[in-house]
Amino acid sequence: MNPADLERAAALVQQADLLVVAAGAGMGVDSGLPDFRGNQGFWQAYPALGRARMEFTSVASPSTFHDDPALAWGFYGHRLNLYRATVPHAGFALLRKWGERMEHGVGVFTSNVDGHFQAAGFDPQRIYECHGSIHHLQCLEPCGADIWSADDYTPQVDNDACRLLNAAPTCPHCGGMARPNILMFGDWGWIEQRSAAQERRLHALLRKAQRPLVIELGAGTAIPSVRHFGHSVVQQLGGRMVRINPREPQVASPHDVGLASGAFAALAAIDALL
Repeated sequence: MNPADLERAAALVQQADLLVVAAGAGMGVDSGLPDFRGNQGFWQAYPALGRARMEFTSVASPSTFHDDPALAWGFYGHRLNLYRATVPHAGFALLRKWGERMEHGVGVFTSNVDGHFQAAGFDPQRIYECHGSIHHLQCLEPCGADIWSADDYTPQVDNDACRLLNAAPTCPHCGGMARPNILMFGDWGWIEQRSAAQERRLHALLRKAQRPLVIELGAGTAIPSVRHFGHSVVQQLGGRMVRINPREPQVASPHDVGLASGAFAALAAIDALL
């Protein structure tokens, strides 16, 4: 990382009145979570699916819950257990600290479904999970629009085979199978009300800010949800951006900063200057 770029990033943090954290899958890498980059990264994390040559897009699909529920819940059950057991890295606390110094605090936009911003102590009312959350369930059909907590369900998974060993969770209304309240591939049954309410709250917060700063972390261009959001804050609200990404750190404006780094290393380096 260029020292001059770090100085510019620290200056942007100091002048902002709202911190907007925009986080993709790379944010969790420093916590020890896998970052599925293409089939090879996915199959490295799930060898059984690699042996079967099953792609992420086919496993992470409502059709798999219908066709092979033990496999679908084996995959999502493993992820649920992993996310529950993993401690968010120290970079989360640095972002919280910076935001608490600002006039309008901190808001979060994330494509991650791991719940780690809530686990790291961020205000749940200021977090927008655009793809939903693995910690919430809905009916697979769905028979209605209800979304409920997954806290009472503990999946037992054969991790080597990626298959569920105990019963899948059920819908309290119709008794059918439940699924995570996550936007999957080819998904026409996702119940979006929870995420839509989060979106409204975050946009209400953004409207208060005069000098929002987007810190984008680990968000690539393959599924550009996070990048589109960050660009909208810059273009529509006059915000600035610090992009932290080890492979794709380029920024469009000379007023913004790109840091070729993992999340925690860059945040710690900026914090040392603050």
